[in-house]
Amino acid sequence: MRALVTGAAGFIGSAVATALAGDGHDVVGLDAFSDSYERWRKQDNLRALQGHARFRLIEADLASADFSADLSALVGSVDVVFHLAAQAGVRPSWGERFGRYVEENVVATQHLLDACRRARQPPRVVFASSSSVYGDPGPGPSAEDDALRPRNPYGVTKVAGEHLFRVYAESWGVPSVLLRLFTVYGPGQRPDMAMFRLCEAALGGPPFPLYGDGSQRREFTYVGDVVRAFQLAATADLEPATALNVAGGSSVSMAELIERVGVAAGGAVPVEHREAKPGDVAVTAADARRRTSWLGWAPVVALDDGLRAQMAWHRQVRARV
Repeated sequence: MRALVTGAAGFIGSAVATALAGDGHDVVGLDAFSDSYERWRKQDNLRALQGHARFRLIEADLASADFSADLSALVGSVDVVFHLAAQAGVRPSWGERFGRYVEENVVATQHLLDACRRARQPPRVVFASSSSVYGDPGPGPSAEDDALRPRNPYGVTKVAGEHLFRVYAESWGVPSVLLRLFTVYGPGQRPDMAMFRLCEAALGGPPFPLYGDGSQRREFTYVGDVVRAFQLAATADLEPATALNVAGGSSVSMAELIERVGVAAGGAVPVEHREAKPGDVAVTAADARRRTSWLGWAPVVALDDGLRAQMAWHRQVRARV
């Protein structure tokens, strides 16, 4: 298989690219190396791929019109595109930075899809969507057919991305799978994410900023399980623009998570209490009815096992730098 991975230096993108190259597939990684967090961290994500015969890295911006011809050539040379390039994060998506989210999450996605529809044989695109498209789930867990009612601008851009995939599927026959990811964690995680901050706090870093009273719940999904979902979605027999939940299997409160991180670290996590922020949902929880029957996927890494793996990675990075 020949694959293009966008956002290849990011948290999930680098894990997908590493797994594909390790399995013997030819991989082109594309990343803009934006300043959303330190460049050295993204480069560190690609350590395992340095010098790999099956991997080639291109530094370019999907949202740039100047890159359109090169992008069309790239897309036309691969069998599948794993589209993980995005501006992530809920809280920074409010206010003046929203334009950047539109550029990196909507415009970039449209450029990619336009390149796909110009290809002689459009490749399948596996899109990293988000549980943020649902908003608060209401009385039960979120199912793929639920109304999409995001509670923050970031979620709005992910809904827009999904709609673009449907438009290009219906109008141009671009095949795609939309994976709605629920709070991914594990080695390589972005420094703005809660689990990263919790682990760093437990290892002597700044206290963890807890927004709200700790009762909010999240469904955490280990990055290795997410990588398997992307690999399966590349070849699964699914209708174009099919949306599927990818979730870890249990919803945990932030208060409980803080305790479990402390156990993994071998000491209590220092916490700094702050007021809840607008746009933060109270609960994320997934209805799992489709994921095993349609994709043939189920999570296998338990939360405590994943926490130990992420904690080990934090210690390794600290030792290197």
